Amino acid sequence: MLRELSRQRIEDLRRQLEYHNQRYYVRSSPEISDHQFDALMKELEQLEAEWPEFARADSPTRRVGSDLATPPGQGSQSFVQVAHRYPMLSLGNTYSEEEIRDFAQRVERVLQAPCRYVCELKYDGVSVSLTYTRGELVQAVTRGDGTRGDDVTANVRTIRNIPHRLHGNFPPELEIRGEVLMSRKVFDALNARREDVGEAPFANPRNAASGSLKLQNPEEVAQRHLDAYLYYLPGPGLFGDSHHEQLMRAASWGLPVPERYRKICPSLEDVFAFIAHWARERRDLPFDIDGIVIKVDSLSQQQQLGFTAKTPRWAIAYKFPAEQARTRLLSVSYQVGRTGAITPVANLEPVPLGGTVVKRASLHNADQMALLDVHLNDIVLVEKGGEIIPKITGVLSEVRRPDAALPEFPKVCPECGTTLVRQEEEAAWYCPNDSGCPPQIKGRIVHFIGRRAMNIDSLGEGKVELLFDKGLVHQPGDLYRLRYEDLLGLEKILEGEEGRVRKIGFREKTVENILAGIRTSLNIPFDRVLFALGIRYVGETTARKLAAHFRSLDALQAASFEELLCVDEVGERIARSVLHFMEQPRNQQMMGMLRDAGVQMALPSGDSEAMIAYGKPVPRSNVLGGSSFVVSGVFTIPRDDLKALIEWFGGRNTGSISASTGYVLAGDKMGPEKFKKAQSLNIPIISEQEFRDMTGV
Repeated sequence: MLRELSRQRIEDLRRQLEYHNQRYYVRSSPEISDHQFDALMKELEQLEAEWPEFARADSPTRRVGSDLATPPGQGSQSFVQVAHRYPMLSLGNTYSEEEIRDFAQRVERVLQAPCRYVCELKYDGVSVSLTYTRGELVQAVTRGDGTRGDDVTANVRTIRNIPHRLHGNFPPELEIRGEVLMSRKVFDALNARREDVGEAPFANPRNAASGSLKLQNPEEVAQRHLDAYLYYLPGPGLFGDSHHEQLMRAASWGLPVPERYRKICPSLEDVFAFIAHWARERRDLPFDIDGIVIKVDSLSQQQQLGFTAKTPRWAIAYKFPAEQARTRLLSVSYQVGRTGAITPVANLEPVPLGGTVVKRASLHNADQMALLDVHLNDIVLVEKGGEIIPKITGVLSEVRRPDAALPEFPKVCPECGTTLVRQEEEAAWYCPNDSGCPPQIKGRIVHFIGRRAMNIDSLGEGKVELLFDKGLVHQPGDLYRLRYEDLLGLEKILEGEEGRVRKIGFREKTVENILAGIRTSLNIPFDRVLFALGIRYVGETTARKLAAHFRSLDALQAASFEELLCVDEVGERIARSVLHFMEQPRNQQMMGMLRDAGVQMALPSGDSEAMIAYGKPVPRSNVLGGSSFVVSGVFTIPRDDLKALIEWFGGRNTGSISASTGYVLAGDKMGPEKFKKAQSLNIPIISEQEFRDMTGV
């Protein structure tokens, strides 16, 4: 029983961490604090250590969180992906002085020699690697999945403090890594502009920097006024044995490596003094930091200490504790999201926290409210971990007023009055009136125009609301019927908090940009169109898999429940949701309008198609003849690329081994349970080389 419960918890933790990794690295919209994420990761590490038979090579404990715009081998890519010469790893995190001492003891035990440390600020931005050839900036790549990243060179060239050409005695080839970030001043101005035109503000500067770096138009990136700070030269030492000395040399070539944010620390007491100094002074910095990085200074000692699959053993990040404040809960309001989920929001007595005044905080769902045992007029603890949306993390029940009442979770939708429903195994209550509930309708349109969907970025939430209120847009297909004369002159006055008034309007240039953005969206590939439709439970990855499997909307609409289950990672819940969506007359009408407008409803076809795998073009074929494959282990190329190749050659991917499985494609460190099951069912187990022989790659 304990073994099965542990297995289930391990799988649940992996799903949660994968989800939150995507929210943080890809969507730039985290839902939990760094501390909460690290706690989940630590629990998973402990369980995998206790139950090694459940360990997997692709576990979040062994992989870097990925910021790739599109995973390898899946759908169209917004950016060219480039392999890193040296892996771009993440850092192990700690929140206590005791754990820093444990780190130092491990280092000294391995080295059997004294060492000194370098402490640096942990910039709260987006990791990037720059390559200079003969002093010229030739490439800038994001961290990606640690082995490859997105080429964002054109965007990085717009960052004012990154030199296009070095000066001085620089080496002929140089790679240097650091962080792209946005100052608080620029962030505040950007959010003010977004609110003025009715677009949703960014939650924090890190999210704004991440979203800006992945924009398709470098001219727009230039207007975001990003900055960069560099802190690491991978590979063999260029000048001596000191990390600190290497960074001093890099600064002499004109690179942004500020010495005032770095210090040599001969002892742990010096390390703790550096941490204490910046814990006090960080609010005076022009940008956000979320901790301090502690590194062994000697490069030869770094090499001796080495790396794990995910982190260097010679460095660790101390994360500042999440900031908390106490305040009173005045009331609870209930918001309706795009999917109909009801989210309770706490309305608070204003309290300073993290450099801002907090008036509202998330309560997540009814279960969380019950777990907190929160009452009206309670004194609550509010946390702003990671500088994201504040959350209530505790209640001081010992000072609760005798007449304090429990907030009553609504039984009907606060927007349309429809009776709420709650599905089995889900925490949220939902409004099922998806065709008539205004927040759901507007939310689906906002989702449709989003950057990772149809990318109609001249529109925003405020403009969508205005178009809805004016009766011009009630579903995504209506966007493609908009005319110049429909939009010109429309405006709406919005009153925000503290009496602030702003106006949303459609002037000539705004209208031209919106209509141009709508026309451009006709070129968005089918997999992103499928994601944009907003089918419940169908995220970007699932949309890509459905598009790759069925290749057209017509084929997907005609698919049966059993055929949907054949798609890799599509289970019963997703299959039922897809069928329900496709059966609804209003959705059929909407998809028909999109088709008539010229939106891409199929993947390209023809023998001229090719994908790149193992570094060479590969023509499509049906050599695998519909055989099903289970992929397990570590390979010379990413597993997503292998799965894409299987489908490219006419095979099918499945997530688990059964009697109907055709082959198990096994790499290094294949899961022992899968190996045993394949043997017991007499299923052929083939290596990567045997797969290459089968397909000719």
